[in-house]
Amino acid sequence: MKYSFCDGNLVLNEYDSFVISQTLECGQCFRFEKIGDEDYIVIAKEKILHAYKKDNDIVFENTLKEDFENIWLDYFDFKRDYNQIKELLSSEDETVKNAVKYAPGIRILNQDFFECLISFIISQNNRIPMIKKVVSNISQRYGKLIGDFNNVSYFSFPSVDELSKANEEELMECKTGFRAKYIMDAVQKCISGEISFEKFKDMPTDEVRKELMTIKGVGPKVADCVMLFSMGRSDAFPTDVWVKRVMSYFYFDGNDTPIKTIHKSAYDKFGQYAGFAQQYLFNYAREFKIGASDNKKEKAGK
Repeated sequence: MKYSFCDGNLVLNEYDSFVISQTLECGQCFRFEKIGDEDYIVIAKEKILHAYKKDNDIVFENTLKEDFENIWLDYFDFKRDYNQIKELLSSEDETVKNAVKYAPGIRILNQDFFECLISFIISQNNRIPMIKKVVSNISQRYGKLIGDFNNVSYFSFPSVDELSKANEEELMECKTGFRAKYIMDAVQKCISGEISFEKFKDMPTDEVRKELMTIKGVGPKVADCVMLFSMGRSDAFPTDVWVKRVMSYFYFDGNDTPIKTIHKSAYDKFGQYAGFAQQYLFNYAREFKIGASDNKKEKAGK
């Protein structure tokens, strides 16, 4: 990767495996706004980032060198060689090879643990536009004002202490619905130390999953999302309806398959890179509606 600074902006002059839209729109985060083609606002780490493509470069607007090197390099996982991962996955599996070809610019974001946990609790049985709205509502009510962009005010996602001041009724007012009680339980477990990024650091992935699932309303899919998108657990394999369909369709002759069986198969096939495979497969399955009654079989390569 090569980058430079010009007029207060950081410019990625040479980079690989990064398309802004593919990374942001693949279901792993909810604090972004699309302005135009490959032109987005990202709210993370108490910062507002305007990222857009200009000719062959990608511009991070109004980003200090220190912020890029201390925040965005890690957030966008720029220190990792994705070409190596994609080549390895593609060499061993034709389905993943097709999925990688379709969206080679996906990178897995390294998000804040608490924000990721609450966001994916909100995501249950919810559509992405509504998830984004609820997360924004909670941030406006309990977070801090970060700043303005294009006459829109943006707020940080609240810390554990800030969100602990909320009650269930107030969370319902933020449009959380039935998830309010789950958020309350997650906050209390984080305050008590039962749930903690630091506590989980040296624990095996299976044990972390079990601990996360002690939170009311958190099942295997939410737990795996939190581990993959905020804890660096690249062996986690979040399995929602689309991933279940694509795995059943391509690997189990279209038969309905238990999630535990899918998890074992994914780890056996992809090992420590299962989470990367999941992102490519999820995006691929959702785009082509693989396993749905109207799936585009020929286009998807079946």
